[in-house]
Amino acid sequence: GAVLVDDEVLLDVDALPAKPESGAGADDLGSSEEDLPLRGNWGGKLDFIFGCVSYAVGLGNVWRFPYLAYENGGGAFLVPFFISIVLCGIPLFVMEVSIGQYLNTGGIGIWNLVPMFKGVGFASMTMIGLSNIYYIVLIAYTLYYLVASFRSPLPWEQCGNEWNTERCLGIRENLSSLADRNLTAAQAVSSVKEYWENNVLSITNGLEEVGSLRPELALYLLLAWFLVYIVIWRGLHQSGKIIWCTALFPYLILFILFIRGVTLEGASEGLLYYLRPDWSKLKDPRVWITAGTQVLFSYGIGIGANVALGSYNKYNHNFYRDSMIVCSICSGTSLFAGLVIFSVLGHMAHLQDKDVSEVARSGPGLAFLAYPEMVVQLPFAPVWAVLFFLMLIVLGIDSQFCTVEALVTGLVDEFASTLRPYRRLFTLGIVVVQFLLGLPLVTQGGMYIFQLMDFFSASGVSLLTVVFFEIVGFAWIYGAKRIYANIKDMVGFTPNMYFFLCWLFAAPCVIVGMLVFYIAVPEPVMYSDHYVYPWWGEMIGWCMALASIIWIPTYAIYYLWNSSGTLLERIKKGVTPQVVPRKVQEGSPTSDESLALEPPTNIVRVLLQEKS
Repeated sequence: GAVLVDDEVLLDVDALPAKPESGAGADDLGSSEEDLPLRGNWGGKLDFIFGCVSYAVGLGNVWRFPYLAYENGGGAFLVPFFISIVLCGIPLFVMEVSIGQYLNTGGIGIWNLVPMFKGVGFASMTMIGLSNIYYIVLIAYTLYYLVASFRSPLPWEQCGNEWNTERCLGIRENLSSLADRNLTAAQAVSSVKEYWENNVLSITNGLEEVGSLRPELALYLLLAWFLVYIVIWRGLHQSGKIIWCTALFPYLILFILFIRGVTLEGASEGLLYYLRPDWSKLKDPRVWITAGTQVLFSYGIGIGANVALGSYNKYNHNFYRDSMIVCSICSGTSLFAGLVIFSVLGHMAHLQDKDVSEVARSGPGLAFLAYPEMVVQLPFAPVWAVLFFLMLIVLGIDSQFCTVEALVTGLVDEFASTLRPYRRLFTLGIVVVQFLLGLPLVTQGGMYIFQLMDFFSASGVSLLTVVFFEIVGFAWIYGAKRIYANIKDMVGFTPNMYFFLCWLFAAPCVIVGMLVFYIAVPEPVMYSDHYVYPWWGEMIGWCMALASIIWIPTYAIYYLWNSSGTLLERIKKGVTPQVVPRKVQEGSPTSDESLALEPPTNIVRVLLQEKS
């Protein structure tokens, strides 16, 4: 059997293994390939850039990076941050996008380059599936606040509501009012915090008390998933104009907030806290670990989204140029968002006669505590609240539909003959299942589950383990030289030697160092600096982490067990590429560089014959 293009023999199918693995290696070579719907590509030249910006520039840039920078040395934090970008962020981003574009397949199918390592692909899909479940809950919270922001006065501005307690202190209330209630300043709870914990969350005392479902949050969660589905139901690559809007809109809002923020009294003090370097912090290894983790998190390394976005490029698209643009935008946005946030926090500290450190918060605490408290003190408070929460919704939703697309793309490409004809229905199924799995997170104890998933499921040890094996599989086993050859075949030039050195040496050393530190110096899981998770809660968290990691050894054992030959022959087969190069699939002439898939046994042999 042979695959013919214009009556020429391009692929000797008999050279394939007798029983190819499921996925791109099997489905794409099946007899029904001609009947499968076309996979499709990005519709415009800039769609890939906007798609990557939508994914990479998310909530973490706005509410995580600024606080990390402030807490870890201010301007000094930029040193380990940019070193991590140079050694890990940019090289690994380019590697993932290039392989996705070269093979025209998702995060599982790319591992036909190193078949025994396909468990890394399934691990990535597990991580991205778990992160999809909890990340979108933040959008549900934000929708809740957005709707509430249309009320005047804002509902978190004052006490006297059904969710407030006797300890409540309204934002505009004087501390002297506490004396009438025999309360001290230490005992008082701000109306903003009570709105968040007593009204929005209706939070319980701990993980052991799940409580009942919060109907409003469940409704907003459903709405968030609906918004995701209407964007990706046909495939993200066919929603280019929507991606343009969702990528650009947050910058418009950030710019408006920046202009307003820097004109506020006390803004300069906040900016000084953000940028003033504390060089002594660089002696602390945790600062370097934090910087490296933030880069992996921000660039979306290791979870298959960059691969999926790159796979919709045309074969000769200059992804190299686009990748440099995307990485620059992502890092620049983090820095700019810090200016916006800390100018506002500086004003807030000035009004309350406090130090900036007393009002600065990270993560949900910034979005749902610090900023709501600040906007109340501005003229036309509801307007600024609407703008801020609308920006957060767009930032969150465009990252979410990219990660859901990555999950769908990875699975549909891996099981193409089964799933591709029903892609829209399968996408709906993924959305419904993940919505149902997310319902426990919108119960009264849901925030404790959220914090646990955020800590374990797609970060820390699980993410670093997957990224390490990704580097080993592609840079060491498949080979950095082969990746260089593939890139040259696609874009017409060879990248700088810097990428080669980073893939082989710098990036794996950085990742191993971070992984060892995470294991040797574990951090306790906490919520709101006072609730420490019980031991069984942490065990649940480690089970979530292992749910992805376990795929790597399990699939390798499965592959070796089901292969034929001696153990050495099975291993050789497991590290030998078993793919049909994309240009052969598309019927185009393929250069020698892109076919550098020799060695061991049972390899796909592409036979190019010159026309007489």
